[in-house]
Amino acid sequence: MRQMEFKMERPGLLKEGDEITVTEGVLPSNYYYTIDPALAMSGNVPFRERLLARKGKVISVVQNERGFYVTAEFE
Repeated sequence: MRQMEFKMERPGLLKEGDEITVTEGVLPSNYYYTIDPALAMSGNVPFRERLLARKGKVISVVQNERGFYVTAEFE
């Protein structure tokens, strides 16, 4: 299992236990992932750490002073 953190801009878009699908984007030296339909976005991920799974499950949603963060788990 692999965990990845995503930044969510508004509360209530996702909750623990939600099944998610991610879309991969490519930058010149990194990948990034978006939870469909544009609910949250990952940070940049180096090529060597590419996410191979496209379906996962939300395991936590945390709010702090910087916003809302979603942790998802993938096979």
